[in-house]
Amino acid sequence: MRYGIVLFTSDRGITPADAAATAEQAGFDSFYVPEHTHIPVVRAAAHPTTGDATLPDDRYLRTLDPWVALATATAVTERITLSTAVALPAEHHPIALAKTLASLDFLSGGRVSLGVGFGWNTDELAHHGVPANKRRTVLREHLDAMRALWTTEEASFAGDFVNFGPSWSWPKPVQKSIPVLLGAAGGEKSFTWLAKNADGWITTPTEGELSAKIELLQRIWREQGRTGSPEIIALAGAHNAEQLARWAELGVTEVVFGLPDRDADAVRGYLGKLAGKLGLNP
Repeated sequence: MRYGIVLFTSDRGITPADAAATAEQAGFDSFYVPEHTHIPVVRAAAHPTTGDATLPDDRYLRTLDPWVALATATAVTERITLSTAVALPAEHHPIALAKTLASLDFLSGGRVSLGVGFGWNTDELAHHGVPANKRRTVLREHLDAMRALWTTEEASFAGDFVNFGPSWSWPKPVQKSIPVLLGAAGGEKSFTWLAKNADGWITTPTEGELSAKIELLQRIWREQGRTGSPEIIALAGAHNAEQLARWAELGVTEVVFGLPDRDADAVRGYLGKLAGKLGLNP
């Protein structure tokens, strides 16, 4: 298994560049950041972990732009892969976002993947003009439109929410197409969408036992005619050697640990200790 870290970015604590560089030096394989463009003050949407409008962390109000954050990380790293856990492409125009991601992949030498979510905060989505009951469709169309721009010399797209005529757009990603990872609760509906539109699964922090869910994902993956196996990225809490061994047996391809909301020195110390427990080679 690969090991990575996710930094819940904010305007306090360690910077993304510092965290990514420290993680790479410690031997970690991947670096993730989240996204919220803004948080509406008055919301009907309940947070998945609190069950109401209460937010579990004030960093939801303070997240940095993920693409700027990853660009700063790109400049100070050479090997570590760069991704989002998760971004919300439905909130962006796909032509502009395709350019941003292709540029990031080009400048990083092909180290970018895109972790996406449907968006629990339907009030936030509504401010971007995304109907709550169409968020999966909007996300699918935005991804399809971006893939057209990434892979086709003269790209065009016609959908219910995205339309553009034949267009040129460079740079193209270094990779054939940027891998897409779906961050969503494991279930038949999400896994069917994933098998049709994405390349892997990012678990949620409250997922629970993964064995039955991974089995379901792999079955749906095959039923949708996909070859190979989906990437499975498990979000972990504290280091647990027994759990990690179990996940490896189940086919988890990557485990990602969250960083504490502390000052830069404390986060660097945490990364060093975690790397030692995992047996990583700096």
